[in-house]
Order: sequence, then C-alpha cells, then structure tokens
Amino acid sequence: MSGLVPYSLPIQGLNNGIHEYEFHIDREFFQHFENSPVVEGDIDLTLILDKRPNMLLLEFDFVGTIQTECDRCLAQIDLPVDGVEQLAVKYSEETELEEADVIFIHPESEDLNVAQFIYEYIVLAIPIIKVYDCWEENPPVCNQEMLTLLEAQEQPTKEEEEKEGEDNPLWKELKKFNRNN
Repeated sequence: MSGLVPYSLPIQGLNNGIHEYEFHIDREFFQHFENSPVVEGDIDLTLILDKRPNMLLLEFDFVGTIQTECDRCLAQIDLPVDGVEQLAVKYSEETELEEADVIFIHPESEDLNVAQFIYEYIVLAIPIIKVYDCWEENPPVCNQEMLTLLEAQEQPTKEEEEKEGEDNPLWKELKKFNRNN
C-alpha cells in the first residue's frame, strides 16, 4: 500500500483551521484495492480538512467518470460520478469505537490516510443501474445492434397481444365490466 502514501495527511502539528488538498484519482489508485468494482477512473477530488482542538472535520467533494459497462447495451462507457461526503475524526485512546460517519484515532497519531474513505465514497456513488443518456455524445457510444435486439424483445407482436387477451380470464371479465358502463 506504499502507493497510497500521497493520501496520508499530516495531522500532528497541523495548525487549527481549514486546509485544502487536491487529488486526482485514476487507474493507479484503484489498483490498490482488491476486487474493486472500478478499474479505470478519471476523478478530481477536493478534500477540505477543518482541524479543531478536539476533532477533524473532513469534506470530500469529487466529480469525474469511471469506466464501466453499460447495463442497457453492454458498451464501454465513461459513467459520470460525483458526490460530497463528510467525515468526522475524533481523538480517543480507544480507537475501536465506531459511530456513523465518525472515526476515532489515537491522539498521538501523526497522520491520517484517507485513501480507504476516498475509495468507499467513490464506489458508493456508482449508481446501481449503470446507464446514462449517451445520445448527447458524438458519436453515441451505445451499441446500436444490442439496442435493436432489446427493442425487438420488448415489443410483443400483434398475435401475442391478441392471444394474451383471449387466454386471460381476468381480461375477459374486465372487458365485460367496461361494456356494462
């Protein structure tokens, strides 16, 4: 994990107040995480660290793209991801304590490596369904052949529609109800 050293922020001796850090997240970053759902990315991240006497407040603001497969057409796409996340870091002799969005570090800690947090926030920003409006790109990246096949599968033929209406007893009853009014 020596490749993640640039993500270690020196906190021992850091003056109280606001400190800003800029990071560029790409393939090299994601290679450090085993079984990562992201292999390739191009993300700019701004980290604002607000050091206070008894705690640190971190704000992660990121925007960029990750390379993934479109869930609609299976083409390789650059999927936009962005987010703003906050994390509180408190000092405690017991570093095993846990709270939501709060971590505890030993008061004598010299630095804080934020790589794991950056990774988790980016992965959590990935939508469950990985599609976007690719028609705005010139040329569109969508696999037209796959979209044509999907469209053909989704649209029932006239025969299927008629047969479905005939075979379904509930549909017959609904038609009777509609005719009575």
